Amino acid sequence: MTLRPISESTMPSVPTRPIPLSTLPHVGAIRRVLVVDDSKLQRKLLTIALKKWGFEVMEAEGGEEALDLAADNRPDLVLSDWMMPGMSGLELCQRFRALDGDEYTYFILLTSKSDKEEVARGLDSGADDFLSKPVDNNELRARITAGERLIEMQRSMVQANRALSETLGELQQLYDNIDSDLQEAKKLQQSLVKERFRALPVGDLSLMLRSSGHVGGDLVGFFEAGQKHVGLYALDVSGHGISSALMTARLAGYLSSAAPDQNVALHKNTKGEFVPRSPDEVVADLNNLVLNEMETEHYFTLLLAFVELETGQMILSQAGHPHPAIQRVGGEIELIGTGGFPVGLLSGVSFEKFELTLARGDRILILSDGVTECPGPDGTMLDEDGLITLMNDLSATHGPAFLEAMIWRLTEFNGSEDFPDDVSAILFEYQGLEAT
Repeated sequence: MTLRPISESTMPSVPTRPIPLSTLPHVGAIRRVLVVDDSKLQRKLLTIALKKWGFEVMEAEGGEEALDLAADNRPDLVLSDWMMPGMSGLELCQRFRALDGDEYTYFILLTSKSDKEEVARGLDSGADDFLSKPVDNNELRARITAGERLIEMQRSMVQANRALSETLGELQQLYDNIDSDLQEAKKLQQSLVKERFRALPVGDLSLMLRSSGHVGGDLVGFFEAGQKHVGLYALDVSGHGISSALMTARLAGYLSSAAPDQNVALHKNTKGEFVPRSPDEVVADLNNLVLNEMETEHYFTLLLAFVELETGQMILSQAGHPHPAIQRVGGEIELIGTGGFPVGLLSGVSFEKFELTLARGDRILILSDGVTECPGPDGTMLDEDGLITLMNDLSATHGPAFLEAMIWRLTEFNGSEDFPDDVSAILFEYQGLEAT
């Protein structure tokens, strides 16, 4: 047997048939179409064309049937006759719009109406487009393509809005967690001022701390410095917020009232008793400590003072903190101090000390710049003159009530309870020892 090579001419021919368009599903934004018309012929003509283009088609004879079908299978496009018995195309469109949520159905009204007022009424009812009857298939195809562009944009917006909502939800949860942490941080910072009032044998000591946010950089406190003295301090860390508050908490440990052996402002005398150090030396040590041991860009202002209880004599060192205000028993007010550089700003800086004496009935107010720099509505600060006026007006008010009244006066001056800076103060009202 002789084998012949197979050539194209000897291969049997296989008949090929084009795949009908109706077997290819449409891949655009519109896939499912609902045709609503009381005319069976009109529905049939539209259905044939739509299926030829690859759409999935549902048919309804009236509005109620259309709504029932849509409840099970929401269409992407509705082609509805305007004039139908029972529910009109306009009413059907309004019902669909009431159903619209994230899923939007493109609605085309089929009508022989061409009056502009009628067209406007259809648009007001929620229709997206109109086609004149009898329907031209080419025009119908073009209108569907235009509708697909709109639906694609709408779906993109829905997805974007959903993603945005999820992101906002996550951010809200994160904010709630942060806010909860900050509330706890605020409680912890406020707990650093363990006593807001102490009745000493020689007078009353009142303290106030109010942060401009959840937490701040201000701190006030006092500590026993042996049997004859009490130490007072007020500090204000630069900046605001968590980092300032963390540094404030760390500094509180260096001036601890609970652990005198860790308090840098105290040392032991020959009898083994804790007694005050010179305040200027303490401030200098803190300056070196911040610059050499703390990795921070923060600095702070400080006023450190020791009161000799029996005599009312005070030794103070001021490092950039506002001048303390003394209100004498006769009402006169003095602002005294040496100013000085803040702590942790420059190395090799020397700090000074100064002295003053409180007589019976005198009081001293040590405060942060959140008081004197509190702005009014026009931006003008309270300043030292305003502080003097405030203290004169409150000369008959004492103890914690004075500090509360001061906050009220600042609120009136500022026009709001939200101060731009932390506000803190120590009020020491000296009465001296009872005569024996």
